[in-house]
Amino acid sequence: MKLSNIKPISYLKSDAARIVTELTETHEPLIITQNGEAKLVVQDIYTFERQRQTNALLRILALGQKEIAEGKVSPATDVFAELDRLDEEDNE
Repeated sequence: MKLSNIKPISYLKSDAARIVTELTETHEPLIITQNGEAKLVVQDIYTFERQRQTNALLRILALGQKEIAEGKVSPATDVFAELDRLDEEDNE
C-alpha cells in the first residue's frame, strides 16, 4: 500500500469522482483520516470482492486444519470408495 494514499476527509468530500476513477484504475485502497487519525478505508469493488473470496478460502483452510487436529479425517481411499458408491446409486 502506498503511503501517499492517505488523505483527509475533506479530500473525500471534494474529490469523490476522481477517487472512484483512481481506485478503479490502481486497485489501491485509500485511507481517510479525520483529525489526524485514520478512520476508514475506501477501496474499489473488484479489490473488495477479491478480499472477501480470499477470506472465505482462509476460513475453509482454518476449518480443515481444525478438523485434522481433532482427528476428523478419513483415508482418501475410503472417501473415493464412498463417492463411487454414491455415483453408482445415482446411475441406477
